[in-house]
Amino acid sequence: MNADWSIDGMKQDDQNVTSDWQHVGQTLIADVVIREVQSVTTGYGHLTEIFRSDWSLDQSGVDQVFQSSIEPGGISAWHAHGLTTDRLFINYGQLKIVLYDGRKSSVTYGLINQFRYGTVRHAMVVVPPGVWHGVHNTSSKVGLLTNVVDRAYTYAEPDHYRLPADTNEIPFRFSDNNKDR
Repeated sequence: MNADWSIDGMKQDDQNVTSDWQHVGQTLIADVVIREVQSVTTGYGHLTEIFRSDWSLDQSGVDQVFQSSIEPGGISAWHAHGLTTDRLFINYGQLKIVLYDGRKSSVTYGLINQFRYGTVRHAMVVVPPGVWHGVHNTSSKVGLLTNVVDRAYTYAEPDHYRLPADTNEIPFRFSDNNKDR
């Protein structure tokens, strides 16, 4: 482009949603399911459904529901489970969810997915076992995340594995990827 307002090095944004708000530009990791959820305006505010079995997101039951708050700029990464399916519901704030398929037998092994959800655009992100995930609060307010898991946390022998946010084992850096997408 050669407009009088152009600046050397500028880059046009890539399309990341269609006109009906469907994600484009990234292949979804195998077995990951996304369901965007609309709020209903009520006489007292808004009502937002978080989970319904008739959405048929996966075939697992619900064994535990918990909420995490993430401070502004906070990063909770990296996590994976051997048996547990996470269902991450982004209720408040602006959170970036990043997934990495660490399953060597998966057709999408090594693939990265990134999503931004929050107060205005709610979603349930189903994260199957073996998919590493991290959450970054990209806003100036506390972010809230609800997890609806199929297996309750086992205190004596947790099905919870961690890597540091800056690990070299996953080809993603939260600090390098703060631009709006």
